[in-house]
Amino acid sequence: MKSLISGLKLIGAISALVAAQAGAATLIAPGDSHLLYTGRVDWRNAAAPVLTWPGSSVEARFTGSSLAVRLDDQLGHNFFSVYLDGNLERPVVLQADKGERSYVVATGLAPGPHSFLLTKRTEGEEGGTTFAGLELADGGTLLSPPPRKQRKIEFFGDSITSGMGDESPDDGPDHLAKDKNNFLSFAGITARNLDAEAHFISQSGIGVMVSWFPFTMPVYFDQLNGAGKNDSKWDFSSWTPDVVVINLLQNDKWLIDREKKLTPAPDDAERVQRYRAFVQDIRKRYPRAYIVCALGSMDATQPGSKWPDVVRSAVAQIERDTGDARIATLMFPFTGYQGHPRVKQNRANAALLTAFIRQKLGW
Repeated sequence: MKSLISGLKLIGAISALVAAQAGAATLIAPGDSHLLYTGRVDWRNAAAPVLTWPGSSVEARFTGSSLAVRLDDQLGHNFFSVYLDGNLERPVVLQADKGERSYVVATGLAPGPHSFLLTKRTEGEEGGTTFAGLELADGGTLLSPPPRKQRKIEFFGDSITSGMGDESPDDGPDHLAKDKNNFLSFAGITARNLDAEAHFISQSGIGVMVSWFPFTMPVYFDQLNGAGKNDSKWDFSSWTPDVVVINLLQNDKWLIDREKKLTPAPDDAERVQRYRAFVQDIRKRYPRAYIVCALGSMDATQPGSKWPDVVRSAVAQIERDTGDARIATLMFPFTGYQGHPRVKQNRANAALLTAFIRQKLGW
């Protein structure tokens, strides 16, 4: 992967020349109806859709011998994967520079229809990226878009859901943007296992009661734009999931128990109440969704941890007090690995969650 990223830097340096040689004269505007967007995309400027949340994506079918994408990146910290013709094993990885520029994805394509899927590997802390359109070889055109998936899942989480460090070496640092890949998080894998359209509302370092920064998930989850705390608002009526998966409290565990960042520290009852309040806020937005309150697979679920009981107690109270029968808990077991889950752990957790949802919903 590192060599692929280095190669993309070189490709980026000569992209304008390659595009010119390929005759990339067909420009596709970002608002073209043949483009299929997924995720909480910020369309407040109709000519400049902004991708902020991890896993936000654009896809299309097209003809032509070359493909380039135009991105206008806010900070120059984001990474994207582009999957061509359904090959999910060998993405083209783009490292976005600050500002607007064109990135060549493919040249010399065979005649006939092709497809691409562009996904945001990184998250809101890397800033937003305006999708500024496509460049196709002269004579290329967009075809009818792929159909939307019928099933819908929304994930609310932290770095585990975002995919922080999942492509890092087992013994290497796992906080680098280049090694984040939401596509290979447990959440991304589960969505594909279930053939579901997914939204990923996650931010590394976030908690329910306390975060590594001034805001928490209960005041962040309703934003349209995920680039930090802001006053944008998501229209919950515009997209309704069948399933909601919540995987939070790992950062609460560290910050409350280890770092002592809340004084006085909340007792067991308050921890349950605060988590329950967030879950019930989600329920208000989605009265009919099936909610899975998950936790793990980092050390919040290690043997002896009290945090699984916070989740179980909150859900039991909701069931008892409201009669909610469409809610359950799932713990991803702690394997002893101390870093962020790598792809191997994410695949194992996705297998557990996939089977759980299939059993509960008959998928």
